[in-house]
Amino acid sequence: MHLGNVFSALVAWLSARAAGGSIVLRIEDLDPRAQHPGVAQTLIGDLEWLGMTWDEGPHWQSERAGVYAEALARLEAQGLLYPCFCTRADLRAASAPHASDGALVYPGTCRGLSADEVARRAADRPPSLRLRVPEADDPAGTVEFCDLAYGPHREVLARDCGDFLVRRSDGVVAYQLAVVVDDALMGVTQVVRGHDLLPSCARQTYLARLLGWDPPRYGHVPLLVAPDGRRLAKRDRDLDLGALRERGVPAERIVGALAAAAGLVEEGCEARPEELVRSFSWDKIAARRDDIVVDEVFLDRLRG
Repeated sequence: MHLGNVFSALVAWLSARAAGGSIVLRIEDLDPRAQHPGVAQTLIGDLEWLGMTWDEGPHWQSERAGVYAEALARLEAQGLLYPCFCTRADLRAASAPHASDGALVYPGTCRGLSADEVARRAADRPPSLRLRVPEADDPAGTVEFCDLAYGPHREVLARDCGDFLVRRSDGVVAYQLAVVVDDALMGVTQVVRGHDLLPSCARQTYLARLLGWDPPRYGHVPLLVAPDGRRLAKRDRDLDLGALRERGVPAERIVGALAAAAGLVEEGCEARPEELVRSFSWDKIAARRDDIVVDEVFLDRLRG
């Protein structure tokens, strides 16, 4: 696991345990490029080494094609899906980025294609599937929710994202739909993840309601970034658990450093996750919701 993934996992684990809840472990391996059992087993081993146990799972998304197909059929029966032939290059050329996060807003290019045009284009390349959202002036397309750390949010789907993908052109179910289905069927009532996924909440909330489910509560946490503001990624090899473990950095020091960054403990504290449950609160997370800078001071403290 990368240190940024560990941070999100730790806050999720503490939030569930502090509320007396259960933890579901789900391996999100829908993309064929992610279906490497060895990598997943390494991730599972990392969680165990850190002391973050779970109560249910692991569930593998790659084994759940049937439940996703059923959800797509339910949306199709409501007349909400249509085929889309736009490539990423097409979208970059035709779409304007949303002002708040730079994400592309789908302009509805394929929304009104005739059956003949769909058949003609499908002969050349398979389409993706998009979900038709209400017009901007339709109240049904306005989604409001309150994030556990970032507070109230309001999004107009037509303006802020447009019709969005629920199945890719290669047949892989889109992230937005898969997690909604899994959260509902697995009884997930709270989702904790990095704040780069905050823009997904409105789409996922809307999808859940279309399918007749209550959406979970969402809590988003700061990202770990380099001093220049660049988001840390898997390519930052010296910040993954494998490298830290090879250096002999104990799990308690990693957990303590991340807990201190979240404002849960004092700097320099070493702890197991279960020792932090009583000190956890979302108010503390919300008070430190700026991105966490991983500088040399942070790294020196981590290395000991």
